Amino acid sequence: MNLAELAKVLERLGCPAPKSAVMAAQLDKRARMDAEQRGTGYDAALQRLVGLMAQGWAATAKRER
Repeated sequence: MNLAELAKVLERLGCPAPKSAVMAAQLDKRARMDAEQRGTGYDAALQRLVGLMAQGWAATAKRER
């Protein structure tokens, strides 16, 4: 998945569109670091991080209601 695709996924999960490209780049970097540190694959690390971000956006949306 390239950064543009990741940015679109983040937008669908609740990331504000103007911030999605920056967030995608940060997530990509962090997923690579996590994969190396934990000895897991990049895809698994990215999936875990995206899941955490989605939970955060869901909680924020719930509070705003």
